[in-house]
Amino acid sequence: MKKIWLLIICVCLGCTANPPKTTIHISLVNNNQSLKITGIDPVIMHDINRDTINAWQSLFAVYRMPADTAMKDYQPIQPGQYQLKDSILVFTPDTPFTKQQSYFVRYYNYAGNKNIWDYIKGNARIGKLHFTDLIFKR
Repeated sequence: MKKIWLLIICVCLGCTANPPKTTIHISLVNNNQSLKITGIDPVIMHDINRDTINAWQSLFAVYRMPADTAMKDYQPIQPGQYQLKDSILVFTPDTPFTKQQSYFVRYYNYAGNKNIWDYIKGNARIGKLHFTDLIFKR
């Protein structure tokens, strides 16, 4: 009887484990003219790289930080080119990054809410995209 309870507890604990979260890192490269993005899930990289349309901007949008940070949701996307080199994504803007100017990368997590408890706890809303802003300065 103890073995059955132990088995049930192990199964329950095993089902509640959260998958590891991907950690995205950014850094400036090429004399601070390009942005290197690492830590991208290889499955996502492979799927997006197969696409003929440049979809990287929908996952990693780069913006200029406004003086009033409350307005950062209303900034236009920084235009530029995305290149995938091995497991590294490199963004080079059409116009060079300005010295002493802050920018941010908005990483959209489309996997977002896989757990109903996120909705129950109020950590998530239906239809809302999950994103993380990574700030950098030239």
